[in-house]
Amino acid sequence: MAAFASLSKVCTRLAKPTLHRCFRVPTRNLNLLEYQSKKLLEESGVAIQNFRILEGKQDANVLEDFNVNEYVVKAQILAGGRGKGHFDNGFKGGVHITKDRAEVIPLVEKMVGHKLITKQTPKDGILVKKVMVADSINIMRETYVSIVMDRQHNGPVLIASPDGGMDIEAVAEETPDRIKTLPIDITAGISRQQAVEVARFLEFKGPLVEKAADEIAKLYGLFTKVDAVQIEINPLAETDDGRVISVDAKLNFDDNAQFRQKDIFAMEVHEDTDPKEIEASKYNLNYIAMEGNIGCLVNGAGLAMATMDIIKLNGGSPANFLDVGGNVKEDQVLKAFQILTSDENVKAILVNVFGGIVNCATIANGIVNASKTMNLQVPLIVRLEGTNVQAAKQILRQSGLKIQSAIDLDEAAKKAVQSI
Repeated sequence: MAAFASLSKVCTRLAKPTLHRCFRVPTRNLNLLEYQSKKLLEESGVAIQNFRILEGKQDANVLEDFNVNEYVVKAQILAGGRGKGHFDNGFKGGVHITKDRAEVIPLVEKMVGHKLITKQTPKDGILVKKVMVADSINIMRETYVSIVMDRQHNGPVLIASPDGGMDIEAVAEETPDRIKTLPIDITAGISRQQAVEVARFLEFKGPLVEKAADEIAKLYGLFTKVDAVQIEINPLAETDDGRVISVDAKLNFDDNAQFRQKDIFAMEVHEDTDPKEIEASKYNLNYIAMEGNIGCLVNGAGLAMATMDIIKLNGGSPANFLDVGGNVKEDQVLKAFQILTSDENVKAILVNVFGGIVNCATIANGIVNASKTMNLQVPLIVRLEGTNVQAAKQILRQSGLKIQSAIDLDEAAKKAVQSI
């Protein structure tokens, strides 16, 4: 999701109105490894490097028909900076290049089963389970292409720059004229004229213009086929043998399309994800762990952030961000409480719900049932407002449970901090 953050900053930095605040997207937990993204590109006819996947020396046979001039051996984890990283066994670098096929398996064995530590991993690193062995290509020039779903244009926007292989945010800040944005009609798709226009802006010359245009059209085809909200290719490279190749790809998907993209969502990797986040997602809950001791149960991301801010202003520290959403049911409230209390750092729970779509009585019944089912031992502070709030408050009063009610969020935060 780092790519979304980077492109969001691009949108706010550029002076061109077509990119100003161009999009905001919700966080999605679906993460794909590099080789998984490459497979999706390959299936849509996008030109990529040939590659093989190994999990150890037992897979050496997959290299028998893989004869290339130079091999790139890359550890597969969900983190950047792999080339400059190091393993817990002392081996340096998660990316190696060799011309000798006999050296590939020893390199793989030094990676698989060991944790790779980079600037973007936890301090203990991430366990490497797979290694990609790819054909090394000679890149003559690097360009940048991405397609993102843009709320301002109510559809996809293509962003391109001839300055590939760089941080696109830096390009936008220093040389905004080197970035082109092109809104695409979602019903008509990208036209040949538009694809050629982008290829020329990317400074491809001669026959490479048509080749680059073909790749751009295929990338847009993939974008719509897999219900993507972003495809970022950095770099889209020109090689010394006259090819146009997508060397590195980041893909993000519309989580509302999961029912249509079951095969893709089944590929999800959880290697560095908090197990509580995984469990929450199964119940359509959004959970992010923090470092404090006050568990927060809210409905809506904006309300979650406001709740955490006010806890901090009152001298406390939130233990999490847990958003139950707008269509929460009683069983989801129970699961939310179970997730909150599974964090041993949680010493109090603050429920802050504004009932618009949500019926406050549903939340109240969920709170009572969860408290009784779990024999809740930590202080519970509840602030409810909105739809059916009076009935909800009566449910809480009649429960006989030690629930502290609050009139507003500031009072709720103060009570939560004081309870600890």
